[in-house]
Amino acid sequence: MSPARRCSRTACSRTAVTTLTYVYSDQTAVLGPLATYAEPHAYDLCDVHSERLSAPRGWEVLRLSTGQADQGPSGDDLLALADAVREAARPAPPVRVSPAEETGRVTTRRGHLRSLSTD
Repeated sequence: MSPARRCSRTACSRTAVTTLTYVYSDQTAVLGPLATYAEPHAYDLCDVHSERLSAPRGWEVLRLSTGQADQGPSGDDLLALADAVREAARPAPPVRVSPAEETGRVTTRRGHLRSLSTD
């Protein structure tokens, strides 16, 4: 197991918890969860330095949620999943047969128009 990565800021010895990357073309600084691997063009920051982060004038700071991945799915997520499984398991409603189909005439429908076959 590799040792915990340290904050990239000079003289800071705290453990890194976020990774900062820059998107120069969009003038955006992106602060997100700690990257899996240390990248040469990304900066690992501790919680103190990630809270204090500011960007150059005219740049936007995009802060991605870091806590949700560690906590797992919420109660609402699990309820939504259970509802989706119940909905998928529900039997299909019975198909109603129109009087035209009972007499052997096939009806096709396109939008608001109907076409009856004369066969």
